[in-house]
Amino acid sequence: MPTFSIDTENNITAFAAAEQIPAGQDGFASEKEFAKLSSGWPITRFVEVWNGFAGVVPFDTLKPVRKFTDRKTAIARIWRAIQTLTPAVAPQAAPAAPKKAKATRQSKAKDDATGPKGAREGSKKAIVLELLRRPEGASLKNIADATQWQAHSIRGFISGALGKKMGLTIESIKTESGDRVYRIQVQ
Repeated sequence: MPTFSIDTENNITAFAAAEQIPAGQDGFASEKEFAKLSSGWPITRFVEVWNGFAGVVPFDTLKPVRKFTDRKTAIARIWRAIQTLTPAVAPQAAPAAPKKAKATRQSKAKDDATGPKGAREGSKKAIVLELLRRPEGASLKNIADATQWQAHSIRGFISGALGKKMGLTIESIKTESGDRVYRIQVQ
């Protein structure tokens, strides 16, 4: 069973053994221990912890929250979510510190030049990414026909989810006919 630690920046890391937890970080191995550890926290810290990993691989199905109804609910939801973290394995040959399996926004790594990981096959996000990867790109109408989204939702998705969260550079080109076409810029 993995042991978890939480640092001062609310990053939760999974370890194979309790001895691997770095000094200065609080450790816990069960929901009960997590409840005891967090008993002095303000309720807002649970929101910060949750929102720190919600929407990030491997938590891409989780949505950010504004508040939790109570401490017990917050503990249970966070505990269930972190069960997907894989414990960091300590290297056998060197006594160096193990690599952490942090749930932070920086963990969104790029797959290759085609784009980032995280789009579930068949999802609207995957459909939009596929359209934007084409050399000719995709117009608002193309994306709206494929997703049934309104134009303002498409523009927000391109700017927020693809541009800011995923770190993609999206080109916006105005065609001769006056239509705007978007495509992922290959770097």
